Amino acid sequence: MDSLSANEAKTQFGDMLLKAQRAPVQINKNGKPVAVVISMDEYESIEALKLRLLQSRATQAKADIEAGHTIDGESFFNDLESGQHD
Repeated sequence: MDSLSANEAKTQFGDMLLKAQRAPVQINKNGKPVAVVISMDEYESIEALKLRLLQSRATQAKADIEAGHTIDGESFFNDLESGQHD
């Protein structure tokens, strides 16, 4: 992944946009990564994947509920807070 300083991104904005059409571009400020510029196509692909994952999880949750595979809400949140998961 190409990376640019925030100042380079500002002064080379048009070039950065062209680069982002081919691959993500990391933007650093004070030597630390702060952002990534991606193409609209890549962004839409990521959003579509997130939606499909959410739909899949909702379908699985519905199947679990119908099969009686449920747990107490307090137990769920305790496991979540402790970092435990299936």
